[in-house]
Amino acid sequence: MNKIKLELLSPAKNLETGIAAIDCGADAVYIGAPSFGAREAAGNSVEDIEKLVSYAHKFWAKVFVTVNTIIFDDELEEVRQLIITLCDIGADAVIFQDMAVLEMELPPIPLYASTQTHNYELERIKLLDELGIKRIILARELTIEEIKNIKREVSAELEFFIHGALCVSLSGQCYMSHELSGRSANRGECAQNCRLPYSLIDANNNVLVANKHLLSLRDLNLSSYLNDLVDAGITSFKIEGRLKDVSYVKNITAFYRQQLDDIIKNNPQYEKASSGYSVIPFEPDPEKTFNRGFTSYFVNDRGDDVSSHDSPKSKGKYLGKVTSVSKDGFVIGTTDKIVNGDGICFYDDAGVLLGMSVNKVEGQKIFTKELLGIKTGTKIYRNFDFAFDKELGKECRRKINVEIIFKELAGGFSIYAVDEDGVAVTKEFSVAKEHASNSAQALETLKKQLFKSGGTIFNVAGVKIETTCAFFFPLKVINEWRREILNLLEQERIESYQREAFEKKLSTATVGNLDYKANVVNLLSQLFYHELGAESIEPGFELQKDFSNKTVMTCKYCIKDELGLCPFDTDKKVAEPLHLVNGNTKYRLVFNCKDCLMEIIRA
Repeated sequence: MNKIKLELLSPAKNLETGIAAIDCGADAVYIGAPSFGAREAAGNSVEDIEKLVSYAHKFWAKVFVTVNTIIFDDELEEVRQLIITLCDIGADAVIFQDMAVLEMELPPIPLYASTQTHNYELERIKLLDELGIKRIILARELTIEEIKNIKREVSAELEFFIHGALCVSLSGQCYMSHELSGRSANRGECAQNCRLPYSLIDANNNVLVANKHLLSLRDLNLSSYLNDLVDAGITSFKIEGRLKDVSYVKNITAFYRQQLDDIIKNNPQYEKASSGYSVIPFEPDPEKTFNRGFTSYFVNDRGDDVSSHDSPKSKGKYLGKVTSVSKDGFVIGTTDKIVNGDGICFYDDAGVLLGMSVNKVEGQKIFTKELLGIKTGTKIYRNFDFAFDKELGKECRRKINVEIIFKELAGGFSIYAVDEDGVAVTKEFSVAKEHASNSAQALETLKKQLFKSGGTIFNVAGVKIETTCAFFFPLKVINEWRREILNLLEQERIESYQREAFEKKLSTATVGNLDYKANVVNLLSQLFYHELGAESIEPGFELQKDFSNKTVMTCKYCIKDELGLCPFDTDKKVAEPLHLVNGNTKYRLVFNCKDCLMEIIRA
């Protein structure tokens, strides 16, 4: 029976972070192309991507490159040439948003449908599946039951975000940043207006909530739902964070590597999607690196708080409450060790998150430059753990187990090496045979030297000596032979790595007329939808001139629900329409209770 591969997919801001993610156990990484990568600040050179590909493929890990923005007409050929180049350097797949990519003449590199293609509704997902898209990255807003239903209907691989920052809007459907500043989220230029403070105003101009981050969400953490996601049909588990630093990526990757390994260990029908194991010199803990507080979002329907109204900043890990305060410091009731250089924070009486650095610790007493209103009972969080960050600076190592057999031949000796994937090489050495004067010592020395693997990607897990008697070898010779055979094995692994191919299929599906939310901004994507039956296609938001009364966000997150005002749960009423206000910017909220969605419209 072929086992199902479970893939841990980590973000790579750059080459360094990508290598660190692989060393910490990622089965695959995704990295931004030099341009068109949906994160303007996370582009990478083709040369660096090629280096990452070469490193990843040693472990049969994969590298996916994001080319997932919408594309204007004058950029189409540039994008096509970029994808051809990415295929040439060995990238395993391109993650795309714009349907123009499906109309391009391209080499058979696999195409993965970005969550930016709005993979929220079943019919949309089925269309992509019919077109031969190998993998579909599902919308974060889906529930376990919805994912199960999708899996029953499609054959494509399903990828799902399990950790990291959340966009409040359905992916690919956010136009707020472009409307306000001309910086389009669909072009990788999001200004993160959702993290700003807003006041909630009712129809009578009453302020229901004043100056809170009403669109800012907590960070996703689905570590408690991994088994459920596996059962639902998810095979790629994605960590968000192409703008996160290397320490964050190491910590979160190592944490989820442990979680998935436990699932694989207890379920023989599953296996890792890459080779080897990681030696982690720290105990991973998601709360100790950047987080805004965690949520399971909607994976279990609406059973969890999802917003972070008080602050969009990282609050870190809860330490405890302040038990006493003096003029120069305070004491926290905690068993956690606090050290100089730690960053701590708390919410003041107005709900504002304030932070400070620890200057000195004496026993349980903490000294800071200023107290900022801390009092007895204040809850303290640590948003920078100095000692843990130092631990994260240590190198993770990834190794592949290998067995070595040393054999005697008529005219010399041979070394046979086979790794855990069955990749094997043999090298013969023609040398004069010299009998050892001390047989036991000679055999022990030979075995000991062959067990060494130095700075290679291998761990020699077993050595067999098959000779008629003990022979003497200079240490230099044994070490040279071992290095040679392990180098040969590494090259054989790279050469035996096989990439998958993509072949576009014809779809019998049809689509109706499309509005601006289809994100059509070029002639090729127009052609794509015309071929599927669309007669009228409104230009994408980025080509619009008048934004009045346009929906700039569509969200499953609902402010009324978050504030306990959902009409299905309470008889409380508010005077609608409700508005969000930030300075001179005003948005009207429309609640589609039938589909459980909230629309944000420029007022």
